[in-house]
Amino acid sequence: QVRALAGRGYRTIVPDLRGYGRSTVVPGVTSLDTLARDLAALLDHLGLDVVNVVGLSMGGQVALELYRLFPDRVDALALAATNPLPETETGKAKRRAMAARLREEGMRGYADEMLVGMMTAENVRDQPAVADHVRAMMYAAPPEGAAAAQLGRAERPDHTLLLRHISAPTLLVVGQHDGFTPPGGAELMHVRIADSVVEIIEGAGHLPNLERPKRFNEVLRRFLEQARTRPRDR
Repeated sequence: QVRALAGRGYRTIVPDLRGYGRSTVVPGVTSLDTLARDLAALLDHLGLDVVNVVGLSMGGQVALELYRLFPDRVDALALAATNPLPETETGKAKRRAMAARLREEGMRGYADEMLVGMMTAENVRDQPAVADHVRAMMYAAPPEGAAAAQLGRAERPDHTLLLRHISAPTLLVVGQHDGFTPPGGAELMHVRIADSVVEIIEGAGHLPNLERPKRFNEVLRRFLEQARTRPRDR
């Protein structure tokens, strides 16, 4: 998405979250609260007060937490493949078991098992370059960082009450065939967020920005342009 946005004059900031990429890997538990405060500190470092925030999957949960903590810093909000609900007890147990497995076995087995699910089976078959890219990203994630994030997400807060307090223009994007965060979840958020719009990306699973990038970029650019020209008393 960086090139698509930069071509329209946007400055894009794409952070490696704590424990991922080239950011510091901190053992233990990395909560969404911690990740959101990291992003606020990054904005302070860059001298930016208010930004448009775009997050996908866990990134969308971090974006919601950033809004909860620092609502005045979010001018517009785009949530893709995002679940605002707290983790279930069954889900907590699965995430804790997964964290232990990642620390013991590393990322490769997990990535291989999750590829179909992150993308639809059809897209894995028909878009091998994209599938290889997603697999490589998961392979490259530091196991300790991914495990810490799994433990943090096991204790994620319930953001459904927050939704009614979101005043920023909000885009809700979801893949038509997303099994992790089905379209019904986006509709649930749309009912609760006053200034929101839903876009369902046909033919995509949990990664609509990679499975259908042209459509995703069109939707995101249109939303940001409309948000930029809309007068608001925040």
